[in-house]
Amino acid sequence: MKLIILDRDGVINFDSDQFIKSPDEWKPIPGSLEAIARLTRDGWRVVVATNQSGIARGLLDMVTLNAIHAKMHKAVAAAGGRIEAVFYCPHAADVKCRCRKPETGMLEEIAVRYGCDLAGVPAVGDSLRDMQAAAGMGAQPMLVKTGKGEKTLVAGGLPAGTPVFESLADVVDKLLGPAA
Repeated sequence: MKLIILDRDGVINFDSDQFIKSPDEWKPIPGSLEAIARLTRDGWRVVVATNQSGIARGLLDMVTLNAIHAKMHKAVAAAGGRIEAVFYCPHAADVKCRCRKPETGMLEEIAVRYGCDLAGVPAVGDSLRDMQAAAGMGAQPMLVKTGKGEKTLVAGGLPAGTPVFESLADVVDKLLGPAA
């Protein structure tokens, strides 16, 4: 099985320090939808693992989060792709839950749901916590410079062997070869 795990904000869509709080604020990064479509056509199973502490902070509710994800699914489908599942952590950082990245709980859930070991599975993110969660499960962390990626790269501390890419589209070019 070809499986890839994507962070949402900063990888698929533009990120915001004020959080993505409504469907109107969700805007795809150029090339990201087409990259997911390429993965889908090549037989990859695409899943999203995203921290969404805006819920715990009262910035959005579950109905709104579901509406944001519905917009994302529709946009990806319109490009010819498919996101099979979205795993999210609704907790604030101070709760110390197991599902909030850099903890591995969301990735553990993905492994159980798909009945596989995540060793070597590409896990694309724009933050150190994304990379740490991937490395903690033996997945292959891949940093993109979109979103918070540039700041993450400058700050350092990435797990050994973490490749760095300009965008999700560049990750997909590496995995599948350049788009025709």
